[in-house]
Amino acid sequence: MRNLRQLLPSAGSLIVFEAAGRLSSFTAAGRELGMTQAAVSYAVRGLEEQLGVKLFQRRHRQVLLTEAGERFHADVSLGLSHIRKSAEDLRLQATGGHVTVAASTAFGSFWMMPRLQQFRDALPGIDLCIQTADRDLDIIAEGIPLGVRGGLPAHWPDYHSLPLADEEIFPVAGPGYLAKFGPPETVAELATHRLIHLEEPYREAPNWDEWFASAGTSLRNAERGLRINDYALVIQAVMEGQGIALGWRHLVERLVAAELLVPLTNHVLRTGIAFYVIWPKNRELSDNARKVRDWLAAQARQSN
Repeated sequence: MRNLRQLLPSAGSLIVFEAAGRLSSFTAAGRELGMTQAAVSYAVRGLEEQLGVKLFQRRHRQVLLTEAGERFHADVSLGLSHIRKSAEDLRLQATGGHVTVAASTAFGSFWMMPRLQQFRDALPGIDLCIQTADRDLDIIAEGIPLGVRGGLPAHWPDYHSLPLADEEIFPVAGPGYLAKFGPPETVAELATHRLIHLEEPYREAPNWDEWFASAGTSLRNAERGLRINDYALVIQAVMEGQGIALGWRHLVERLVAAELLVPLTNHVLRTGIAFYVIWPKNRELSDNARKVRDWLAAQARQSN
């Protein structure tokens, strides 16, 4: 019986094949890998001879995968991807270094940034990388150790989670706006003011209609007002005196404490969901990633 060493192609030939198939060009694959076009062609020809099947159709200035080549390329690409991510995880565990946290721009701006000096004081040997996006990233596919999500743990069966903050929402305005227009005394009066609407494109978020409904009333002329699709810009507009917006407590509490924002009315919408730090169940966290996770959770307990 032939052993695996005899059956399996060399790692080098598989790497060359993956690049050539992805780029549909021996020349481009050679450029990416630091090889000549002839060396790529030789490696592919050797792989085809070893497997006993043609993997590419050779055309003028282009190569295309055959049907067998496409099937093999899909498996090789997947296998190399798993090997690369596993090697990166091991390297991170061995060398420490950076720990990436995927989060919304709003969380990065208003929750993480004010705490960065505390992070450096508590974990001086760890470099934090905050990766923001306009939608929740698939941190398993991206190879990111930690993420911050809003929702319920049942929504993420492939992840462990620790709570950071309950979702609590109330209106906020800037001192400049209140000095000019005066504070609304009631929920009904608030509806007559200049409201700023968050139009979240990917993450579900309660809006003004839902907030007023939770207070037992409705918003008249709901279509009026400034509309912005980025929460960081919403808060900037509020601080510039452009109107009143909904404030998520865990994001705006420091701005309220600094008197840059002023909470309005006594009504708070509590949705019953929360924000969590999450991490994949299928992959061990590095020591440094565990320390960052625990620091995030400890900071949240201090705020609650």
